Amino acid sequence: MEEILKKIKIILQTYDLKPDHSKGQNFLINSAIINDIIAAANLKKTDLVLEVGPGLGILTEALITNAKKVVSVELDKKLIAFLKLKFSGADNFTLVENDILQYDPTGDFKTSDYRIVANLPYNITSIFLRRYLSIEARPTAMVLMLQKEVAQRICAVLGKTSLLSLSVQLYAEPKIYQLIEKNNFWPKPAVDSAILVIDKIKKKLEVDKFLGDVSEEFFWRVAKIGFSARRKQLHNNLANGFRISPDDAKKMLIKANLSEQIRAQDLSILDWLAIAKQLAVFIK
Repeated sequence: MEEILKKIKIILQTYDLKPDHSKGQNFLINSAIINDIIAAANLKKTDLVLEVGPGLGILTEALITNAKKVVSVELDKKLIAFLKLKFSGADNFTLVENDILQYDPTGDFKTSDYRIVANLPYNITSIFLRRYLSIEARPTAMVLMLQKEVAQRICAVLGKTSLLSLSVQLYAEPKIYQLIEKNNFWPKPAVDSAILVIDKIKKKLEVDKFLGDVSEEFFWRVAKIGFSARRKQLHNNLANGFRISPDDAKKMLIKANLSEQIRAQDLSILDWLAIAKQLAVFIK
């Protein structure tokens, strides 16, 4: 790790760069972790990869070696200049100067048959996942370095679910591949990390088929209201959010084969769908 850290510091000094805390820039300094990310991604020479925030291009180097095409999206102008120079001879690499939350993958990937592999800036995790799991041109899989606690929340089981876990598990199957201690990064972050694999991502038609008569928009409206006050029983949240009586909310839960006293964190995706179907009929 000392060798990589020394190399990073030389690059930063040479190009007048420094880690930007506001952008979540913590550089990975353990090459073994890079190999673990590549293994988790299970890349083939025919794969197309979208990388988020390449930083100094340490992960990028491995992606270029193992994939057919790599598109890296970076917002930091100083890093852009460095990366252009570093990878000027890489024929299968494209650098895009853009905000990943505004970037449209259809310009670089003519089909949605691509994977996302990234050491993701922690401050954009939730909004990034919502966007790339629900856009039309969504990837087939993601391998992301995230905060350990966030990865654990995403993979939560019944009794510990949240709006975040629901927003991923509706669209895909997440699992923690490996936990990573914070001393593998520089500057050292305050928390440990995890390699999260999000696989079997459903296409829009598959999600629509699963939801049936319930629109995606209404499903999320129900879920957001349901999680609005986690300590309250679900019927209270539904009654307040949809301006119906607590008794009517309880009746809908019973019709959905659920307990009147159930809380949002105890519901499966199928339970949320059953509630949404009952509400859609009731509030027409």
